[in-house]
Amino acid sequence: MSIIDDLVTSLTDAVGAAIVVTDPDITAGYRQDWARDPNAGTPLAVVRATSTADVRAVMLWATEHSVPVVPRGAGSGLSGGATAVDGGIVLTTEAMRAVTVDPVTRTAVVQPGLLNVEVKAAAAEHGLWYPPDPSSFEMCSIGGNAATNAGGLCCVKYGVTTDYILGLEVVLADGTVVNLGGPRLKDSAGLSLTKLFVGSEGVLGIITEVTLRLIPAQPPASTVVATFTRLSDATDAILAITRSLRPAMLEFMDSTSINAVEDAMKMGLDRTAAAMLIARSDSPGAHRTEETETMAAACTAAGADEVFVTDDPDEGEAFAAARRFAIPAVERTGSLLLEDVGVPLPALADLVQGIAKIADARGVVVAVIAHAGDGNTHPLIVFDPEDADMEERAHQAFGEIMTLAISLGGTITGEHGVGRLKKAWLPDQVGEDVMELTRRIKHALDPAGILNPGAVL
Repeated sequence: MSIIDDLVTSLTDAVGAAIVVTDPDITAGYRQDWARDPNAGTPLAVVRATSTADVRAVMLWATEHSVPVVPRGAGSGLSGGATAVDGGIVLTTEAMRAVTVDPVTRTAVVQPGLLNVEVKAAAAEHGLWYPPDPSSFEMCSIGGNAATNAGGLCCVKYGVTTDYILGLEVVLADGTVVNLGGPRLKDSAGLSLTKLFVGSEGVLGIITEVTLRLIPAQPPASTVVATFTRLSDATDAILAITRSLRPAMLEFMDSTSINAVEDAMKMGLDRTAAAMLIARSDSPGAHRTEETETMAAACTAAGADEVFVTDDPDEGEAFAAARRFAIPAVERTGSLLLEDVGVPLPALADLVQGIAKIADARGVVVAVIAHAGDGNTHPLIVFDPEDADMEERAHQAFGEIMTLAISLGGTITGEHGVGRLKKAWLPDQVGEDVMELTRRIKHALDPAGILNPGAVL
């Protein structure tokens, strides 16, 4: 029997054969997340955990045998954070799907495998709402959302995942299970360890339960859609809107993304527009009318070619759906390198214009969509994987866009995480002193370095 066979037998004995998968045709599907990291390794096995006890058993075994473990949720990540490593374990929490909603405390206790859309549905049964809404909300899991501190379309007004996490259950590298926080809206007892694990991308521990804060159901919304001939006019409108109010949504699409979505959805979008803004107000009563009028006027004053306002929720959601579909639509035109850079709002125009210059200099197509209200852009670099020179130019553009964002006082990731694809640029943003502090925290919680090795650090 080989060493690999011995390890698999030992793993199966430790955690149970029912949750261990070694069939290469199946494990191949767990090597990469949606970022499709070309350097993904081949795992020893995939473990489909069903409980915290399963996760603990895996980590006890992994610590004993010095085997790396890569945590994985739904596999919808965009930065390579759930990329398998050779000879390691991919520990997926997709089968951990319990949810309990308490309408009195307005909280939900959720296992990490439940999808974002399913949490929303469970909350809605009690007249409540879970706001964070990544564009992939129908396919991304709450565990992955917590691990990357995911954002979304409505975060300009309602905040990101961390703003709704009250507590966590986490399994550490050595198998220790810790419970942090809980269903309390105020809690200042001890260090804020709950926040330490939110956004930690599985390098400090594995999240096995999340306590979420819920709020009353979102009020009806009105939607403003505006198209522009010039990118600069669109960014002027964004600044005018955010200077006046906090919209419930403020999204941006450039010409490339507009045309890709129109190719796929055939909804009559203006193919000649250089940019389109989709804004919403969900303020109560007359305030909603005032805000939509203010946003429409800001777009008109900035030079919009057309401004459309609707109170019809279905009509408004159709435009939001168009924005959500932008990444899959652009992906139909070629392979993608997906960016997630953000800047302070006054620098948004410089970022968008700088990205266009980089695309032109490198001879690649870069579609830009954005959560414009908070300065978080998603440049989508399109390339032909059969063209080695184009792929190289695409990777050069990828790095140059992150460098541009940093130079503008921004970040290499607003909501997708660093993962493996962006970690080379992290020191440029945070500095060596912060990197050293990060390494010290990592070593304290995972001295053997077995949790998601190669991610972030």
